[in-house]
Amino acid sequence: MHDLKDIRANPETFDSAMARRALPAQSPAILALDEKRRAAQTALQELQSQRNEKSKLIGQLKAKKENADAAMAEVAALKDKMTALEGEEKEIGDKLTDLLSRLPNILADDVPDGRDEDSNVEIRRVGTPAKTGPGHPDHVAIGEALGQMDFDVAAKLSGARFVLMHSGLARLERALAQFMLDTHTAEHGYTEVSPPLLVKSETMYGTGQLPKFGEDLFQTTRGDWLIPTAEVSLTNMVADMIVEESTLPRRYTAHTPCFRSEAGAAGKDTKGMIRQHQFYKVEMVSITRPEDSVAEHERMTKCAESVLTRLGLPFRTIVLCSGDTGFGARKTYDIEVWLPGQDRYREISSCSNCGDFQARRMKARTKRPGEKDTCFVHTLNGSGVAVGRALIAVLENYWDPARDAVVVPEVLRPYMGGLTEIAKNQS
Repeated sequence: MHDLKDIRANPETFDSAMARRALPAQSPAILALDEKRRAAQTALQELQSQRNEKSKLIGQLKAKKENADAAMAEVAALKDKMTALEGEEKEIGDKLTDLLSRLPNILADDVPDGRDEDSNVEIRRVGTPAKTGPGHPDHVAIGEALGQMDFDVAAKLSGARFVLMHSGLARLERALAQFMLDTHTAEHGYTEVSPPLLVKSETMYGTGQLPKFGEDLFQTTRGDWLIPTAEVSLTNMVADMIVEESTLPRRYTAHTPCFRSEAGAAGKDTKGMIRQHQFYKVEMVSITRPEDSVAEHERMTKCAESVLTRLGLPFRTIVLCSGDTGFGARKTYDIEVWLPGQDRYREISSCSNCGDFQARRMKARTKRPGEKDTCFVHTLNGSGVAVGRALIAVLENYWDPARDAVVVPEVLRPYMGGLTEIAKNQS
């Protein structure tokens, strides 16, 4: 959500910010609705003043035992006018709120300009992809060779974009999540949370999924929503709160299933586990003072990178350009892991600084010691990391064709009961 006072004061600046998002000027429509609403509010105040005067007159007339019928009729007429005007003011206000809620966040000044992912900028690369040759199997072929990954049974149960895993691969998925949670809690200072997976519409609104992206979500028959990411639940923990500044930053992490309809991904990544309706992810969320969010963004990204470094997976980190940055973000770093089966880097984490964009929607504030007024907190979120894609990366990077087995990364072996490899026919 955007600050209407800032738009009134600096409409050209706001339009320039929206132009970086490839949007036409928005301030004329916003300010026109704002002017109509303020005019309605002024008219309401005038009618209320008239009503108060007439009500006072009625009291005086009755005290003198004089006829007050005419004055009472005028008050009734004023009440009818006020009711109509209140409805008009609400309708205008709802239109204004809807317009503002559908506009993306203002980008940070250092976000590179560009149309799409081709203009994203690589800022670092860690690890060297192994030379595997063109015949290296992808995760689907490896999973089927192990006999522990079944898309056909999953499709029979649930339809397309689902997977069923068992034995060593199911255990590997669990081990990855436990390793990530232990890393973020014990070493990075995050508090583990087990949040609800079903949330209200206002919760989805708070983090920016609604109203713009409803078609990408799953909604239950009673109106609740399945979370597309734990960011929704974790960030909204501070909704409608004045957070004590001494408790900031607040850092939360959670391992949850995530549910996405992938309505806008028709034809993309239809094979395998890359893009599914249900997947697991370890999420990180930070709530900070406004002046701390830039540094926290860098820290969060490093936390996500450390997971891949410890797993021994090659990756690169890129900063997204203006045309590729998500709706609610001021600035985003994507971390892409090397997948030899695809001979390319693929996104495994996205870390975003949302500034006060979500906080305004959630009404999440903090109060500084000695100051009368409150200010909005800043919110950040990042994958720490996507568990399914981490599993894909482990399968493809640790596949040993000589043994027809996947070598278990050393950091995961304590979570796998000391198991050193995953092979066919393991239970």
